[in-house]
Amino acid sequence: MKLLPWQRVVLALSGVLLGLANPAPALAETYVPINGAGSSWAANAVNQWISAVHQSGMRVDYSANGSSDGRQRFLQHTVDYAASDIPFQQHPTDGGSPENPAPGTYAYMPIVAGGTSFMYNLRIGGRQVTNLRLSGEVVAKIFTGGITRWDDQAIKNDNPGLTMPASKIVPVIRSDGSGSSAQFSLWMQAQQSGIWSEFCRQRGCGNGAASYWPNFPGAVSKAGDLGVASYVAQGYSEGAIGYVQYSYAINAGFPVVKLLNAAGYYVEPTPLNVAVALLKAKISENPDPAVYLTQDLTDVYKYEDPRVYPMSSYSYFILPTTVTGNFSEAKGKTLAAFSSYFECEGQQQAPDLGYSPLPRNLVEASFKQIAKIPGAQPPSKPLESCNNPTFTPDGHNRLADVAPQPQACDKRGPGQCTTGTGGKKNQPTPVNAGAQSANQAAGGGQGGGQSGQNGQNGGPGATGSAGTGGPSAAPSLSYDPATDQYVGAGGGSGGGGDPGVGAVPIAMPTGEGWTAAQTLMLIAGLATLALVLGPGLVSWMLRRRQ
Repeated sequence: MKLLPWQRVVLALSGVLLGLANPAPALAETYVPINGAGSSWAANAVNQWISAVHQSGMRVDYSANGSSDGRQRFLQHTVDYAASDIPFQQHPTDGGSPENPAPGTYAYMPIVAGGTSFMYNLRIGGRQVTNLRLSGEVVAKIFTGGITRWDDQAIKNDNPGLTMPASKIVPVIRSDGSGSSAQFSLWMQAQQSGIWSEFCRQRGCGNGAASYWPNFPGAVSKAGDLGVASYVAQGYSEGAIGYVQYSYAINAGFPVVKLLNAAGYYVEPTPLNVAVALLKAKISENPDPAVYLTQDLTDVYKYEDPRVYPMSSYSYFILPTTVTGNFSEAKGKTLAAFSSYFECEGQQQAPDLGYSPLPRNLVEASFKQIAKIPGAQPPSKPLESCNNPTFTPDGHNRLADVAPQPQACDKRGPGQCTTGTGGKKNQPTPVNAGAQSANQAAGGGQGGGQSGQNGQNGGPGATGSAGTGGPSAAPSLSYDPATDQYVGAGGGSGGGGDPGVGAVPIAMPTGEGWTAAQTLMLIAGLATLALVLGPGLVSWMLRRRQ
């Protein structure tokens, strides 16, 4: 069909409008698939990040079979990266085989922080308990067989508001090599050394870190955080208590223990309480790859800020720094892009998942580690476009700045809070009259105020030890865990990051609202419709006039 001049004009205009509405996409980055294995403690975060980068063309696989498995598979070159809650164990004390990676072939990179929590299944008079409190000594005795019943006097002392049942405690431990077990045992070694030493003497765990928790009478062993959480959550598992990353209890809809800290408060491992605790983490600045960025949590355990959850820690990626086995520069490009994503934008998702985002100093150091990956193409100025929710202009940890003080009823004494924890935050547990009267005498104690007056807002310093000075970077902000938003004094949302910091390019489109592109597409569509129907319409009108 021969087009008239006006039709050719309309057709050209339609093409221009459609081109504006749907510009030719820039050449997309190409990525090859990579696979990893390791920590189940960090798995909920890693799997979320894998899902998020899928839309940008990355194919990342991860098997959460435990930190020990991940480290072994990395050494065997059967995975491209590993996740572990502890470094390679070159001198294990729990009977495991020494792990001896070749010097210069790997680097540690912190990926996310969080709390090892104690998820439990307990009922009193048929009602689920959601506000259980335990001291460190009681926890240590439960997981070494020293306390076996819920009505033990030591547990009653921690819970003056509850009438504890005369039922059996079922400790649920890890059956696989686990960073969670290792971190728990390191805490035991530092804080409950007498209990741990005697237990190891009897069970042969060498009085050091134990990736493989020794079995003991009355305990049940399950693989992975998911295995432990799944067992505790079963209807037939009443009386069970196990150690898992906080996110697993939230996902299962179960409560966690409020653990007694050095300030005398019972605290749960919320992202905010973890952020406060890790202000005292010492991060190695020794450039030796065998120790660089590894953590010393000794000061975290005894930090006397009332908000601290004492069993807080980081998890790591173990990155290859040489082309070895099946690992290539093409895989390195994918691994570097994936790592860059979760060090910044991916940290926004951490609080919703039950983790605490990394502070600025660790993200900055992590980009130096990413640059060591063969084939890496890290951004030249990564922190300028890093939408990490902890960053403030002066380097403070925003989450620690706004973390609220604990409630008065969380202080050790005759009172006890009714509020639920973990996956049961909205389900309170009533307390007896004596504890309720103590709460009222203390002024109610159910509020919880804003923090920032303790002068503990500085992040880890250049030597890796925690800073202790400086004014609060966000004194007018408070954090609402229900919405995961920072709310200003005027009631408006403060957002999760600095106002002047942009997101990295992998952010998902919102797809909300009518856009200019859609307007152009509508005009182009109408013009094309006129091109198709116009000749017939004109011919019909001329016949009518004749």
